[in-house]
Amino acid sequence: MFPFLFHLIDGSVSSTALLSLAIILCTFILEDPTTVIVGLLAADHVIGIPIALSSLYAGIVFGDIGFYFLGWLASASPRLKHYVDHDFLAPFRTWLETRYVLTIFMARFIPGLRLPTYTASGFFRSPLSTFVVTAIAATSIWTTILFSASYWFGDFTSHWIGPVRWGIACVFLLILFLIARHNLSAYRTKKSTLSADADIRTQSES
Repeated sequence: MFPFLFHLIDGSVSSTALLSLAIILCTFILEDPTTVIVGLLAADHVIGIPIALSSLYAGIVFGDIGFYFLGWLASASPRLKHYVDHDFLAPFRTWLETRYVLTIFMARFIPGLRLPTYTASGFFRSPLSTFVVTAIAATSIWTTILFSASYWFGDFTSHWIGPVRWGIACVFLLILFLIARHNLSAYRTKKSTLSADADIRTQSES
């Protein structure tokens, strides 16, 4: 997937509009690898920093909003709609509503939690305006940090052999992937615990 993203972006540099579109589309597929690739290409002066950052911001924010509406559409499904106010999900809804802004903000910085958190926001019909503002704020910080680190790394290793520097970048992304998988596993464990607690309360009340 990493080579595919690289070739898609690198092959679009001849047109600013096409390049911007390619970056946005790549963020929909994998946003962190796209940010790293764009940062390295910017360090090599293949991509201008303004177009790089603006495209990254736009693609990632649109992707976040897409996750929100994915959850929103799921809640409108006849099969899933009754779960919104169901006792089974009451603990998740309460947990999200009491820490809404902080949860949305921190999910951006914890690999693996963005998808379940943002779709849950839409599923529970949490305030969209608050979600968008928080997502933009978190994206502007995280994406800038990751892009800057990639740009600095690319500039520092500009004299290195290509496969070496890109190999290091791949290792970094692999670490992010492993962290994301661990966090997602921990999230599922917590979700199962909350579900079990909800079932126990339901049985005790019946």
